[in-house]
Amino acid sequence: MSRTRTEELILLKDVCADEAVAAFTEAAERGSAAAYARAYALLLAEDAENSFAAYLARKVLFDDNLFARRAFSGTLTPHLIQAYRRDLGILQSLASFADRPPEELAPTEKDPLPAMRSGTDDALFGSDWASEETAERLEAFYRKNGFGMFIANKAFTLADGALRPVRNTSAITLSDLKDYEDEKRAVENNVINFVKGLPYSDMLLYGDKGTGKSSTVHAVLNKYAEQGLRAVELQKDQLAEINAVKELLSALPFHFLLFIDDLSLEEKDEKVTSLKASLEGSMNEKSANVMIVATSNRRHILKENFSDRDNSVHASDTMEEQLSLSDRFGLTVRFSSTGKREYLSIVTQLAHDMKLKIGDEELCALAERWAIVKGGRSPRRARQFADFVYASLAENREIDF
Repeated sequence: MSRTRTEELILLKDVCADEAVAAFTEAAERGSAAAYARAYALLLAEDAENSFAAYLARKVLFDDNLFARRAFSGTLTPHLIQAYRRDLGILQSLASFADRPPEELAPTEKDPLPAMRSGTDDALFGSDWASEETAERLEAFYRKNGFGMFIANKAFTLADGALRPVRNTSAITLSDLKDYEDEKRAVENNVINFVKGLPYSDMLLYGDKGTGKSSTVHAVLNKYAEQGLRAVELQKDQLAEINAVKELLSALPFHFLLFIDDLSLEEKDEKVTSLKASLEGSMNEKSANVMIVATSNRRHILKENFSDRDNSVHASDTMEEQLSLSDRFGLTVRFSSTGKREYLSIVTQLAHDMKLKIGDEELCALAERWAIVKGGRSPRRARQFADFVYASLAENREIDF
């Protein structure tokens, strides 16, 4: 029986819970052909059958462990580094079993098992995983990229009280969003304060649909993700959990935008109370690493009815109550509607970025017709039009709609 020493792992035990790693370990220790075949099948699915070392290194890299978390926060200790390096040495030894399987699994002339290979080492890990240089490279990686699921993901949703990564996020940048410079600057400056640990304000972005409110949030997230900015999107029906979510996020060493898109509520909705308390006035007040960011089509998040005025003895008090939720956001940014001049300016800038081979006069005439057909002018309509023209020209089709 071979011994892999994986039972001695201190910080990286969870790596061995991976199905392929667990099957490989069983095959190495017990000479189990069934476990070997199971591991080989799993590695085939990952195109890793000829580089188990690289597969294992990737599992280590994305493991959420104390070394990775402390490296990101800059609080590593010598004993922690020593334990981590020892674990890396054990796992590198495990990978080497791929090149020297137990005798029971050695290839034979009759019905041989396919050969598995240890393969080349990952560039971050080098030839000696337990070396001081490898630990320093990994520390630098985690400090820049975060740890665990936060390495490859910027945005998350909430399900059953846990964060779930959003795999396909928008790659939009602030330069992709044309005009609205003052609005973008106000949002970005507030986020800069937030990630730098300076005083900041919760934000309400409001205005007509398609004016770029949500896109601005996505673009700022993309720009400052490398500085530890992440986002968690809450649905309206999750607002009652908002303080619990803030507690969850407060324990993580990142800065989170708690994003609520297209927010509007009825005055008697119990979620109003939760959101008000989270913004200001409860024990769960503003935390150092969570900023609430909401978008709405209206400045007045609470829906206003004429009956509120007609039936209230104190109409001004009712109106004040309807405004109070919006007023609890420290920063409100209005994204105004787009007129003809602004709309055509955005279209022209997008056409320039996309190198559309079409004259300005024809472009503007088509853009105006697009706005009429599609029901209005907005940055979103401009982007949709530019994409349509780009595709039509690329396919050498007539621009017709």
